[in-house]
Amino acid sequence: MDTTETLTLKLPQSLAKALLLASRREQIGKSELVRRAIAAHLERGQRDAGARPSLLDRADDLVGCFDGGPKDLASNPRHLAGFGKV
Repeated sequence: MDTTETLTLKLPQSLAKALLLASRREQIGKSELVRRAIAAHLERGQRDAGARPSLLDRADDLVGCFDGGPKDLASNPRHLAGFGKV
């Protein structure tokens, strides 16, 4: 097992409260939760190293957040009328 190193950090009160609630919900200590979050973040960073995020990746939180409108603008040529014309 790796030896441990102590890290002290300051959190905004809202983040500290969210951390406490999450640790209680998952029934693990705050330190363990932070360790897991850091490990997941670093692992994701290594996986994505060198890869630029796509527009979909960058707007992922917006996908599907609107109701109504056409399902696919490309499905009806009328929606593309005048596209690319100056």
